[in-house]
Amino acid sequence: MKIFKIFPAVLLICMLLSLSAPAALALEGPQLTAKAALLTDLDSGVVLYEKNGRDQRSPASLTKVMTILLTLEAVEKGEASLDDTVTAGADCRSGMRDDSSSVGIVSGESMRLRDLLYCAAVASGNDACNVIASYLGGGIPNFVNRMNTRAEALGCSQTHFVDPSGLSYDNLTCAYDLVRITRAAMEHPAFMELCDSVSYTVPATNLNRSRELNNSNALISTQGIYGASYLYEGAHGVKTGYTRAAGYCLISTAERDGMRLLAVVLGCDGPYLSDTDTRYNFVDTARLYDWAFANFSPRTVFSADQPLFYAEVILAWGDPAVDLLPQQTLRIPLPKDLAPGEEDLRISLYDEALTAPIETGAVLGRVQLYLDGRELASVPLTAGRDVPLDVPAALQDAFQRYFSRIWSES
Repeated sequence: MKIFKIFPAVLLICMLLSLSAPAALALEGPQLTAKAALLTDLDSGVVLYEKNGRDQRSPASLTKVMTILLTLEAVEKGEASLDDTVTAGADCRSGMRDDSSSVGIVSGESMRLRDLLYCAAVASGNDACNVIASYLGGGIPNFVNRMNTRAEALGCSQTHFVDPSGLSYDNLTCAYDLVRITRAAMEHPAFMELCDSVSYTVPATNLNRSRELNNSNALISTQGIYGASYLYEGAHGVKTGYTRAAGYCLISTAERDGMRLLAVVLGCDGPYLSDTDTRYNFVDTARLYDWAFANFSPRTVFSADQPLFYAEVILAWGDPAVDLLPQQTLRIPLPKDLAPGEEDLRISLYDEALTAPIETGAVLGRVQLYLDGRELASVPLTAGRDVPLDVPAALQDAFQRYFSRIWSES
């Protein structure tokens, strides 16, 4: 890693030179049927691939990720327990059609909240989502309001929910928002336990025998209706979805060779949409993962304990240069063909001229990493040491500026 000494007079020139530098490497993305897709690195949040990532689309049952997130947050806050016994009300089939995904819950049936979550996550039970929403929200509409409030708090600018299951075509979101919601859900260990379950047995209830649930995510399960044809090594969770308006959708993760990836595909082709037997939500996702694992590898671009730059400080006592440290270590996937040291790093200082005194840890600017002209990461730069003020020099400078102003006004 090269270390540069930056003086304010030449800082702008250095920035302009970096802006005119050639792109690091152009990678041609995979061919997808998806109308929208987003592939991100889970650890850094860096986007590796995007196709119409901010376009509003119907998410179908991907909506259930928000329902599960709110449930786990309620449990964490002590507002509910996974062992709570929940009784289905008359609204348990609200908004459902005859062909809707269901686990056969009937009004008056009692089930643990834990089992309802498995019904929603593994079997995509719309009825289970209605029961959860009515229980936690005091009614489905109130719970839907909570969903929208939580989405707004997460910064989801393209998201609006009208039901807790995704059955309605009026549910709208985008790939970027779904990544935000999924990452928030993954902060709860129970979330991936739910979504990564290949199968689950719901114990017998007061009105039904035990139920055997099989996950419809064919990337992780061979027990569903698709067999082993779509199984993907290293894949985990998260949620499938389909309606005619949404197309075939999938949120999933995959881990291999030190990389953890999160993929969202929306509006993929499939049997109920065209003359094909292929479910392209699985195929497109596998293509995204294959492309990323073939072309990227994780790399530490810079470390928090190693100075990236030195900058001149005016009116400093002693050494007039301060070392600039990144506020955090940056480790992200980069193209395998990009040689170490060829990273496109660009520095900017918040003040055109740094002036003493400066305290250790003071944020002085940012370092940005670009690939193909696109910003991948931006990390604050902080002062690596105290830079005390040269008091005599500061007084002399103040006197000079004072008298210069007096003379200029006379």
